[in-house]
Amino acid sequence: MTTLPAATEKALGLVIDLDICVGCHACAVNCKQWNTGGHMAPLTDHAPYGADPTGVWFNRIHTFEAVPEGGAAGQGGCGAGQTVHFPKSCLHCRDAACVTVCPTGASFKRAEDGIVLVDESKCIGCKLCSWACPYGAREFDSDAGVMKKCTLCIDRIYNENLEEVDRVPVCVSTCPAGARHFGDLGDSNSAVSKLVADRGGYDLMAEMNYRPTNKYLPPRARRAGGTGDGPTQLAAEPGPENPLLRWVDRMLSR
Repeated sequence: MTTLPAATEKALGLVIDLDICVGCHACAVNCKQWNTGGHMAPLTDHAPYGADPTGVWFNRIHTFEAVPEGGAAGQGGCGAGQTVHFPKSCLHCRDAACVTVCPTGASFKRAEDGIVLVDESKCIGCKLCSWACPYGAREFDSDAGVMKKCTLCIDRIYNENLEEVDRVPVCVSTCPAGARHFGDLGDSNSAVSKLVADRGGYDLMAEMNYRPTNKYLPPRARRAGGTGDGPTQLAAEPGPENPLLRWVDRMLSR
């Protein structure tokens, strides 16, 4: 089995704002386009225009009509239903079960920045990592017979031939709503860490204790007393206490 490196200060990752994600799938599409010619290329596609398309996607967007406790869709007030778009990719966990379960060392976590990667030359396609990942973030490439996953676009973020503003994961650079942020979540003074602190950033399925690096900023829930007829009145509740995010968290863990 593979061991995790000693904890390091640097932890590169994403912060995703669920309050403003519009579910346009631009991040997923541009991720596919970039990575099909990038570090983990190629990314398999089978019958992409057919009735049952399959393939490798590093970023997937789940859309829910979320109904918090005590309410039903269509009602005004605190219990009103609300659409939540939930992008999900590898969370580059501090305690990554996909790494420790790997029998060959193909899955590994980089000591220098905390990014979790796959060495295809060592992968035997046993899929143990995909079974161990509670987030469904592993992708099996049936053509190559190996597992593939989000790399945080390491071929972009360290590419000195690019302008500094472009040295971010392609999903971040392409988001039209500015819902995705990239930085060092191991640095409490970084812009992303301050954003998480200010908005009550949330660990997906925190009870699993895998300590994901990526964080989610909660959708703002409706205040009690709203009629549902006028402009939405919003309340920024902390992550684990946010009723909409608790609902989405349960749906993803099923």
